Amino acid sequence: METPNNSLITPDARMGLAGAQPGAVGAVSGGSLGGGADFGGFAQRVPMLSQIRSNPRMPLIVAVAILAMVIAGLVMWSRQPDYRVLFSNLSDRDGGAIVAALQQGNIPYKIADSGGAILVPAEQVHETRLRLASQGLPKNGSVGFELMDNQKFGISQFAEQVNYQRALEGELEKTIGSISSVKTARVHLAIPKPTVFVREKELPTASVMINLYPGRVLDEGQVVAITHMVAAGVPDMPVKNVNIVDQDGNLLTQSSAASGLDASQLKYVQQIEHNTQKRIDAILSPLFGAGNAHSQVSADVDFSKLEQTAESYGPNANPQSTAIRSQQSSESNESSGGGASGVPGALSNQPPQPASAPITTPAADPNGAPVKTTPVNQRKDTTTNFEVDRTVRHFEQATGGIKRLSVAVVVNYQRQVDAKGNVTMTPLAADKLAQVQQLVKDAMGYDEKRGDSVNVVNSTFTTDQNVTPDVPWWRTPDMIARGIQLAKYLGIGVVGLFLYFSMVKPAMRRAFPPPEPPAALTPQDELSLLDGPSLPDAKKEDEDKDAEVSLLGHESSKAKFDRNLDYARMVARQDPRIVATVVKNWVSDER
Repeated sequence: METPNNSLITPDARMGLAGAQPGAVGAVSGGSLGGGADFGGFAQRVPMLSQIRSNPRMPLIVAVAILAMVIAGLVMWSRQPDYRVLFSNLSDRDGGAIVAALQQGNIPYKIADSGGAILVPAEQVHETRLRLASQGLPKNGSVGFELMDNQKFGISQFAEQVNYQRALEGELEKTIGSISSVKTARVHLAIPKPTVFVREKELPTASVMINLYPGRVLDEGQVVAITHMVAAGVPDMPVKNVNIVDQDGNLLTQSSAASGLDASQLKYVQQIEHNTQKRIDAILSPLFGAGNAHSQVSADVDFSKLEQTAESYGPNANPQSTAIRSQQSSESNESSGGGASGVPGALSNQPPQPASAPITTPAADPNGAPVKTTPVNQRKDTTTNFEVDRTVRHFEQATGGIKRLSVAVVVNYQRQVDAKGNVTMTPLAADKLAQVQQLVKDAMGYDEKRGDSVNVVNSTFTTDQNVTPDVPWWRTPDMIARGIQLAKYLGIGVVGLFLYFSMVKPAMRRAFPPPEPPAALTPQDELSLLDGPSLPDAKKEDEDKDAEVSLLGHESSKAKFDRNLDYARMVARQDPRIVATVVKNWVSDER
């Protein structure tokens, strides 16, 4: 049997041949193609892996499968309960007790953070905490004043003192542990026994061990705050008796004790220096321009606290006008009588012997007879106390007083431009430099008694010199920076194009292959397609019809005509020269 004419095999027929089943192709090939090739057996001998690789839609299938797996995983994950933290930063003993309680209560849990945190479902967090709290969990490793709740009857005074110290340490540990950067804290107190002797009295001391979270540190202010908090929580404890150590063994209170200044005092000194420097720069900037005058200030501040009481006594300036403080006066008179006196006895009954030489002459009465007189003893004492000139002074020095200020000022040379445009830098005159020095003194509040010093120097600035290097425009720093930035963008673009042409575009071609172009037809085939089969060759026409019927099946003549017409139009759009040749042949045949 002869091979049928290719002009009768339309594109749909060719695709039907390519996509037909192996059995059907084998059945047709013997009668219509004449090759006798067994395509069914060849397809069976092709390995499964090669078929999968040859399939251009395999990447799309794999992507869809992965997407389905991801969606299924997300759905399964969304159905799992949301776990929240029940307790964190637990010790091993508390963690084990809490896990045993959760297992006993059939509560699901998870352990995270290497056993430091226990997670339970979100809807059971609060209920579980209340249940564990009723059992006294967690114990947190340290106890506070709740240790005093269960005191035994007949406890000794020593045991009471120890329990009080343990409770005080536990409360301080809880308070320090509430700071965000502190993970755990341990406090040791050394409280001496009270004594009535003032000279033998000892002050308590405290040692604090702090365990910080990874990557966190305590600044100077936080260390001072912890120190004051511990000192204020223990009676009669000074701040200097508190020592703080971190988990690495570093003494955190050493810097404050060594420098003698805490964070607030250092900040106060810096504020004084900054404000003084700002005033000096503000008064010099209008005269010389911004950047042409620089100043530095060093302040010596006295933070010592002095309290003194003095009481002085001096002579009275005017004794006559001195006020009397107190005055006391006493007067006494004694007289002796003429009768007998003395101790009763033999001697007292005898009259006294007359004096041989009387001291006083007895007085005579008006009649001339002598009168007996009684001797009189008088005494008068007067004591007067005057106010003393007394002065009492109580002196308390305020902390933060400025002891001394030192200021250094550097002024740039003055810039002058001549008529030709040349720029020269000239130094300042002596009188103008003296004015600058006086302005600086007034701005800083200069005090000679305090020992302040001001030093003004006039010198040229190296950064303001008119020195421009003679380099090409493409070697300037701005152009070099732009070139580096442009090279980065070009590199990113080249890498993107390389990935597109080497990976993305081939994958797209394999996933979506382009349609096969139609086979090229000879002019005779085109003529036979448009004009139909030749009339003389009836046998060949019958064979073509049989082949067409075997390939296309039972198809109506109208549908076959429409298909051939569409194919002819497609050929005319793709290659107009063939249509022109056909029309030319038609015209020549009519002639």
